[in-house]
Amino acid sequence: MRTTQFLMLVIFLSYNTVFAQQNGHRAPEATAEEAKASFWDIPMLKEAFIDTTPKDRKDGIPLGELGVDGGDKEMILRLARGIAVNQYGNYDSFLIAHKGKLLFESYYTRGRINLAHPQASATKTYTGLLLGRAIQLGYLTMADLDKPLVSFLKDLDPSKFIEDVEKTTLHQALTMTTGIHVSDENREKMQKNPEKLEGQGEVQALFEYSDPITPESKVFRYSAGPALVMQVIDAVVPGTAKDFIKNEFLDKMGITNYDWPAAPSGLPQSGWRISITSRDMTKIGIMALNKGKWKGEQLIPEAFITKATSKVVDTGDNAIYFGGSIGVSNEGYGYLCWNADLKVDNKSYFTANAQGGGGQFIILIEDLDLVIVTTGHNNRYPSTLRMTAEEILPAFIKK
Repeated sequence: MRTTQFLMLVIFLSYNTVFAQQNGHRAPEATAEEAKASFWDIPMLKEAFIDTTPKDRKDGIPLGELGVDGGDKEMILRLARGIAVNQYGNYDSFLIAHKGKLLFESYYTRGRINLAHPQASATKTYTGLLLGRAIQLGYLTMADLDKPLVSFLKDLDPSKFIEDVEKTTLHQALTMTTGIHVSDENREKMQKNPEKLEGQGEVQALFEYSDPITPESKVFRYSAGPALVMQVIDAVVPGTAKDFIKNEFLDKMGITNYDWPAAPSGLPQSGWRISITSRDMTKIGIMALNKGKWKGEQLIPEAFITKATSKVVDTGDNAIYFGGSIGVSNEGYGYLCWNADLKVDNKSYFTANAQGGGGQFIILIEDLDLVIVTTGHNNRYPSTLRMTAEEILPAFIKK
């Protein structure tokens, strides 16, 4: 038997083994012990779980059925089988919502339906949405986004700032264009006195120890932007940012299974290290695609969602993933949110997306009313957007 034929047979048999358990099997759940353990200690699933009719788990997410409420069922199942045998990398979950309903749900390797999954840099997008929530409640305005950060942070000593850093705006923090960059040498100096980094001391240190701010430095670059945004949130909302996150964002969306630890500043993490479930990621995606509304309530202003998900800056060669990938082009950045064009045949579809290292994605395609969610691990260069363009979008495009 030829090598190619043998490999096809192996894959075919693997598909059947994986796919057999979508009917009549319960979704994989983490035990109490697993939920307390490190994500990296979670055992691998023996079989993938694939469901085209997601079940009601009393978590508030609207439900539908793949193939009935939208999508080509066989095309998506074929993709899920490929994911199950690691054809696309090490994914832990893959979900699809269409027209506001969860139509498809699947779990692999370390994925569990009730397990809060590490989000890595997808956390940045959630931080941006939190600022939008503060605007919705009147603690800030859209016009405030163009104001200097120092106008919100009153515990700073400007006499020690490097030149021009006091002009850094909230808009620049949201778009990663502050120009602030701390060298390794200066970062070591900052960390010698961790107590001075607590509260707004974190901002004071960044504004003192940054390299010079120049027009050339104010280009897109992963930086302290999210931490600066969280500082503003903490400064303007009643109480603490921690309470605000729970009471005004997570509780409003029925998100109870999560971990949102503190950063060295004492404020909530803003750029990484939080964990939420795949279903809750899907809810956030549905809310964002619905222009900031969830269950009829405007949680985030439509104007902020529009700006956040639009291409505000061109990331060029600094795009974290997918630069030059087939079917993926024109990568850009909005407000702590990535975007790109996905090409299918001769048409391009604009997508906004949260991205987290290892494979965390919330992908929004407004033209198709589509939300795609994945989680993963050890995916250094995940092919998620390319997979979306080549395998998922065609299943929802009417011929």
